[in-house]
Amino acid sequence: MHEKSETVEAALGALLTKNGLTVATAESCSGGLIAHRITNVAGSSGYFLGGIVSYSNEAKSGLLRVDEDALLECGAVSEEVAAQMAEGVRENFGADLAVAVTGIAGPGGGSDEKPVGLVYVAVSDADGVYGERCEFAGTREEIKEQTADKALGLLMEKAR
Repeated sequence: MHEKSETVEAALGALLTKNGLTVATAESCSGGLIAHRITNVAGSSGYFLGGIVSYSNEAKSGLLRVDEDALLECGAVSEEVAAQMAEGVRENFGADLAVAVTGIAGPGGGSDEKPVGLVYVAVSDADGVYGERCEFAGTREEIKEQTADKALGLLMEKAR
């Protein structure tokens, strides 16, 4: 009989606990999936401070302090907005680490410049913000899962 391998969120939780770190999330295209996966782990209340699902630009600017000029000039799906979302949620919750995602999960809403599956993931800590541009494929649900996987993986790297 094979034991189920540890999930990335369980490994992340163990790492955060070991290093005494806290985390917060800011999600747009993933709709709360990252926070859901983090809180599926028993004991997550010891390191997960909270999250904000900010689908609208008003929520991004009002709740996460994303600069309205960045939203207008770069668009909600951009590296700049993801970085500001990560910084804003980390500051709001007073967390050691924060992750933010913004993208186009589809099936509609894409363009040549910003296709369906384009997602920006950013992680913020005391040293600054690290972000990645990702292009995922599949159904809306698959793109959301890939987004959450990427976000949790980047948090793992920063929690080490």
